[in-house]
Amino acid sequence: MSFKPWKQPLLVAIAMVAGTTAATAQNIQSAQRAIELGRYNEARAALRPGSSPEAAYELGRLYMKREMPDSAAFYFNRASGTSPFGKVAAGRALLAKGELAPAEAQFDAAVKATKSKDAKLLTMIAQAYAESNAKNMGKAQTYLNAAQTLNKKDEPALMVARGDIFLQSDQGGGEAMSSYDRAITANPSYAQAYYKKGALNVRSRNYNAARESLTKAIELDPSYAPAHRELADMYYYAGQYDLALESFQKYIGLAEKSPATDAQYASFLYLTKKYPEALVEVNKVLQSDPNNLTMNRLRPYLLYETGDFAGAATAMDTYMKAAPADKLIPEDYAYQAKILSKTGRGSEAVGMIKQIIAKDPTKACDFQNDLASIYANQKDFKGAISVYKYKLNKCNGDLTDQFRLATAFSSDKQYVAADSVYGIINTAKPTYAPAYLYRAQVNASQDPEAKKGLAKPYYEKYIELSKEAGAEPEKFKQGVVEANGYLGVYNFQKGDKAAALNYFEQVLAIDPGNKGAANNISILKAKPRAAAPSKAATKKK
Repeated sequence: MSFKPWKQPLLVAIAMVAGTTAATAQNIQSAQRAIELGRYNEARAALRPGSSPEAAYELGRLYMKREMPDSAAFYFNRASGTSPFGKVAAGRALLAKGELAPAEAQFDAAVKATKSKDAKLLTMIAQAYAESNAKNMGKAQTYLNAAQTLNKKDEPALMVARGDIFLQSDQGGGEAMSSYDRAITANPSYAQAYYKKGALNVRSRNYNAARESLTKAIELDPSYAPAHRELADMYYYAGQYDLALESFQKYIGLAEKSPATDAQYASFLYLTKKYPEALVEVNKVLQSDPNNLTMNRLRPYLLYETGDFAGAATAMDTYMKAAPADKLIPEDYAYQAKILSKTGRGSEAVGMIKQIIAKDPTKACDFQNDLASIYANQKDFKGAISVYKYKLNKCNGDLTDQFRLATAFSSDKQYVAADSVYGIINTAKPTYAPAYLYRAQVNASQDPEAKKGLAKPYYEKYIELSKEAGAEPEKFKQGVVEANGYLGVYNFQKGDKAAALNYFEQVLAIDPGNKGAANNISILKAKPRAAAPSKAATKKK
C-alpha cells in the first residue's frame, strides 16, 4: 500500500502579541511553540485561560492544523475586529470557509490600514495562505513580496511561509527549497527551516539530503518531535522498516500523548508490517475514540494480516456500513476482496479487484499484488503467474516480483520455469541466500532421489552464504539442515559414504535432536550392508 493514513502538519509560528499583557504574551508564545511541535492539547491549555484576541487567533491556527475548519473559523471570528490585526483574523475566518475573495478584501483592508508599512502583518497574511487549503496563491505572493521589500533582507519566518506557499503549487518545489535555504542562510540555527527542507527532500525521495537536514534540526533542537516523524517516513520509503519504527518511537516519546498520537503510532506500525502490535494499538485507540475512522479502517486490515479472517469480515462489514461513501478508499475494497477470498468467496474477490482497476486503470499496478494473493488463496497459481507476468511487463516490476513469480511457478509444479526465474535473481543479486534455497528445492523436486544432483550447487552455495560474516545462524538453521541432508543423500548415491556421513553429522551438529540424521548415521555405520539413507528422514522433525 502506498497511502498514508494520516497527514502531517506544516507550521510556521509568527509572534503577533502586541497589546497583550506580559502573561498573555508568554502564553501565546508557549502555545505557538506547542503548535509547531504538534502538541495541540498543550497549546489549547496555554490559550484557554486568556480571552484576548491573540489567544483566539492562535486557537484558530490550531484548529486549522487539526483540519477542523469550522472550529478554526469560530476562533478567528472571535479574534476579528476593526484593527489591522482584527481584519487579518476576519480574513482567516473566511479563508477557513473557502471564501477566497472576501478573505482577500479583509487582508487588503488590513494592509491599507497600515499603509503597507507593517512587515509582521504582511507576514501573518502570508502565513494565512501557507496554512490554508487555498489553491490560488497569486495574491499570497503579492503579500510575500511586499513583506520582503519592507524587511530589506530575508526574514526566516517569512521565508518558511514563502516555501510553504510555493509547496501548494504544482511545480513549486524548487522555489520552496530555495526559500528554506534562504531561511537557513538568514539564521543558521533556525531548526524549523531545516525540518521543512528535510520534509521536502523526503517528498522528493532525496534521502541523503533529507537525513542531513532532519538530523541538523534535531541537533539544534532535541525536542523537535516532527523531525523524528519525518525521519521515520524517510526510512519507511527507503524500505528500512526497523529504522523507520525506531525513529517513529522517538517521535512518540517526544510528542504529546493523546489518542491522535496513539492513532499515528498504530498507523505506522501497520505500515511497517508490525501487525500484531498495530492491532493492540488500534484497539486501544478505539476504546477511547470508538468512531475514529482511520482506526476502524485499519482494524479489519490488521485482523486479516494476523489471520483472523472471520473477525476481519465482521469488522470490515461494520466499517463499510459506517464510513461515509466519500471517505472510502480503493485500499478498503482491496482488503474487502482479500477477506472475501479467505472466507470462501474467491470469485467475488477477483471480481471486486477487477472492478477497482476498471474504475481507475491508472492504478492497475497498485493492486496487482492483491489480485495475485487472492488467486494464491484459491490455489489458482496460474492466475497468480499471469498477474506477476503482467506486473513485470507493465508495472516496472522488481526482483521481489521475480521472486513471487518463481514461487508461483513452483507452487504450480512448473519447476523448469521456476528454476529459470530463480537464476535471474541469482545473477542480479548473487548474495541473496533465499533464492538459492528455493532454487535448490525446485531442482530437488525434479530429482527426488537425488541421483542427478540437480540441487547440489544451490544447496552448497546456500551453506557457503550461511558462513559469511554477518550471517545470522538462526535464519539459516532450517535451510542448512535441509541442505546438508540432501547432500548427504546425494553423496551416498554416489557411493561416497564418508562424505555422506560428514553431511549427516553436520545436521546433528546444528540440530542435535534430528532423528532422521541420527538414523542415517546409524545406517552408514552399520555392518554389514547398509540400506540407502532416506532424504526425507533428514528433514527437521
